[in-house]
Amino acid sequence: MAAIQEKRIDQLLSFQILLSEQIKQAAGVASSFKLECRDVGKHADRLCAMLRSAVGFSRSSCSVYERPVHRIVTEVSKNLNRAQTLVLKCKRRSILRRVFTIVSVADFRKVISLLESSIGDMKWLLSVFDSDSYNGGINLALPPIASNDPILSWVWSFIASVHLGQLNVKIDSADELASLAQDNDRNKKIIVEEGGIPPLLKLLKENSSPEAQIAATTALFHLANHQERVRSIIIERGVPIIVTVLGDSPMRVQVCVANLVARMAEHDSLAQEDFSRENVIRPLVTLLSLDIFVDHYLKLQHRTGKQSIHSIVEINKEMEKNSLMSFKSRLGLSSSSFSSPSSSSLSMHNYSEGSSRGGNYRRERENEKPEMKLQLKISCAEALWRLSKSSVSNSRKITETKGLLCLAKLVEKEQGELQINCLMTVMEITAAAESNSDLRRAAFKTNSPAAKAVVEQLLRVVKESDNPSFQIPAIRSIGSLARTFPARETRLIGPLVEKLGHRNQDVAAEAAISLGKLACPENFLCVEHSKTIIEFYCVPPLMRLLRSTERTKIQALILLCYLALHAGNSEDLEQARVLTVLEGAERTVSAHHPELRELLTKAMYSLNVYHSGVLLPQRQYYA
Repeated sequence: MAAIQEKRIDQLLSFQILLSEQIKQAAGVASSFKLECRDVGKHADRLCAMLRSAVGFSRSSCSVYERPVHRIVTEVSKNLNRAQTLVLKCKRRSILRRVFTIVSVADFRKVISLLESSIGDMKWLLSVFDSDSYNGGINLALPPIASNDPILSWVWSFIASVHLGQLNVKIDSADELASLAQDNDRNKKIIVEEGGIPPLLKLLKENSSPEAQIAATTALFHLANHQERVRSIIIERGVPIIVTVLGDSPMRVQVCVANLVARMAEHDSLAQEDFSRENVIRPLVTLLSLDIFVDHYLKLQHRTGKQSIHSIVEINKEMEKNSLMSFKSRLGLSSSSFSSPSSSSLSMHNYSEGSSRGGNYRRERENEKPEMKLQLKISCAEALWRLSKSSVSNSRKITETKGLLCLAKLVEKEQGELQINCLMTVMEITAAAESNSDLRRAAFKTNSPAAKAVVEQLLRVVKESDNPSFQIPAIRSIGSLARTFPARETRLIGPLVEKLGHRNQDVAAEAAISLGKLACPENFLCVEHSKTIIEFYCVPPLMRLLRSTERTKIQALILLCYLALHAGNSEDLEQARVLTVLEGAERTVSAHHPELRELLTKAMYSLNVYHSGVLLPQRQYYA
């Protein structure tokens, strides 16, 4: 099969034409079963004519959908070889050879049935080759080769229509492929195996119409829910096409493409890397920041009283100048591009770059409905979330494009799905910063306007929101930034301690984890933070959490151990009988969580030193 696929189609068909000619000649000189052999010869002759027509179509067309050709011609070849073998047995030969060569009428019936199936397959194949057949719609005839699996013939028909059909037929066929892919994973597998991805990417790239691009993107989106299929899109050089379309398309197309980026990044880390190399972060942040900082810039102009015609002209000149600079550089925004921390200047640069890249549709974008703009931001925010997950490089690129300021602004002013997507993006960026000291120092410096804006909004969500879906990523983000907070930064500890008593156990557990990151020995300011945490009366809610679910109990126990290690002389710990609690936990919890045994031992030793008044031998606790 693999060897056959390497051949050109016309070469492959020419071999079958020669074989059918040989069958016709052998049938004409048969000495036995002459009538049956003549019938086989007629079928071979009909197949020969069809094969010649297929060669003509393949040579006249610059684009041929080869997958069904190879499958059908392989089956035709098998049936022709079987017919040739049977007819050759009927040639004139000695009586002895005829005695040992047994041929029956049933053999001819079987071969003729197989040849008729091959004729049916070739008839369907010729209808696929004939581009005129697509003017009226999609060919849904069922070839005999696919009689046991009609989905296969439908997939062939739809893919062939995307290859060869006119624009309206291509759109309908792409929609049908999307519908099939949406049904089940088996259909997705068939579409990919039968070569459905290349024509869909071609349809997306051609920019023939927004409807065609949306149809192609939707089909690819439904296929891209598994790593193997995402890799197929990558192998077909789909990532550069997707990024190009995202940067310069109508807004409704950009929504679909951003969703595709998010889906691919979610299911394959290689897609994250490829999108990063193609610099997809830039257009995503640009689209996400549309109408955000530009409004702020105009409000600033209004407050300063510069609303004359001259001032408006000057604003437009500045926008055009920034647009030209962005177009020339094409290198993205560097940190040096933002010498001023003013959010208005940052936004104008982002806005102008977006205008230069998507200039073909700028006026159309400005006139879009607010609902469409909101949906675009939701999709772009999710794409950034998926791209930044467990990816230091993508997280760094988001911070380098000043995406943090944009995310902070959206968390502040938006609600619902857009706000949660922005919070999830911030959570992934802060998690990357927690694991990478270079990113942490570059993006979350104490005096960084972006870092300050993000922390402000995270604290606001923790204090004001009552939805765990919003509170958990905000709390987790604060915990990831624990090493960046100075000792004087106590305003974040109070809200976290308050959440220890939250009715939702997941929120309480996340609060304990974040406080634990402030108090853990790896934090340089663990002693100062531990004392501050106790000062905010964290011990009572922590003691109550020890009677909660297993996960929450473990996190509360870990935090208690850190507090005992670094603030063991606290009266709050003594009055709450924390030492007794830890001794009990050592007997029960450490059996199921041996990794806690050493931490419990150190914490109990620290409490004994301060509360018993007697310095016990350390080996008693470190046995």
